[in-house]
Amino acid sequence: MISIPFEKHTLQNGLEIITHVDKTVPTVAVNVWYHVGSKNEVPGKTGFAHLFEHVMFEGSKNHDKDYFGPLQEIGAMVNGSTTNDRTNYWENLPSNYLELALWLESDRMGFLLEALDQDRFDLQREVVKNERRQSYENRPYGMAHLKLQELLFPTPHPYNWPTIGSQEDLDGAGIGDVKEFFRNFYHPSNSSISVAGDIDPDSTLELVDKYFGNLPPGPTINRFHKMDSTLKGQTWVTLEDSVHLPRLYLAWPTTPEFTQEQAALDVLSVIMADGRSSRLERSLVYEKQFARDIRAYHHGQEISGEFHIIATANPGRTTEEIYKEIQESLDDI
Repeated sequence: MISIPFEKHTLQNGLEIITHVDKTVPTVAVNVWYHVGSKNEVPGKTGFAHLFEHVMFEGSKNHDKDYFGPLQEIGAMVNGSTTNDRTNYWENLPSNYLELALWLESDRMGFLLEALDQDRFDLQREVVKNERRQSYENRPYGMAHLKLQELLFPTPHPYNWPTIGSQEDLDGAGIGDVKEFFRNFYHPSNSSISVAGDIDPDSTLELVDKYFGNLPPGPTINRFHKMDSTLKGQTWVTLEDSVHLPRLYLAWPTTPEFTQEQAALDVLSVIMADGRSSRLERSLVYEKQFARDIRAYHHGQEISGEFHIIATANPGRTTEEIYKEIQESLDDI
């Protein structure tokens, strides 16, 4: 079992700081996590968490311009991501520029709204709408995941809608709605920051306190807890797409992450379809050659989980044949 030494502190405003020392190379990794994702949205206003990930790179009160520029000029790698449960922003950069990254992160945490105007908002909304087209609507098999999510977690489950949101909700989003979302979730008491690499923990903590310590904590947030899917029985849906080979998607709702079941389901996915010696890949891809490819994975999340098996049929083979083989293999477990 890998054990990574770290120190954890909490500022008076609720911001959690995690530091880890690794002086192998003179670099540092800064990662800011906000405990907000698409599950914190409401029907009719979906896609806000991911939209704000984009808006956060547009500039803030004291750095009122593109966020990438000053970091990429020093050779930093910069990005962010959004899931159902959280949003994060990260920089990997030379360790002597740590203070720059902390200043930029603190400025957009505390003073983003002073720089957010309608033009910037409209620009990033169009970027996100185009991302949805590229990643889902105009991609082969792309809409399958969006439909599967909605079937796997029927309303009112907050995993029912995709992180990317819908085109209709993105069109209907107003800058006032997004600002309210920021005020509710983007504040020190709903965030954590990790700093790992070529650092001194004490001086790093002082820097974090210098730039984040005066930011006010935000409002209390009503947290979601374990929420099972209300899916009852088996549901089948057929989608038509401009593809040459049919693909089968199987999914089951499971338990949240960090449960005993999560480890077992992770192991099951490896046994079923991870590599040539796995049961389904050996049988369906190499021996019987029913499938062009097959994979399985378990995705544990904060309030619920999901287990997937995905297989693409070979020419002349059907998804019904593949489903029968998969079901027989599962029955043997």
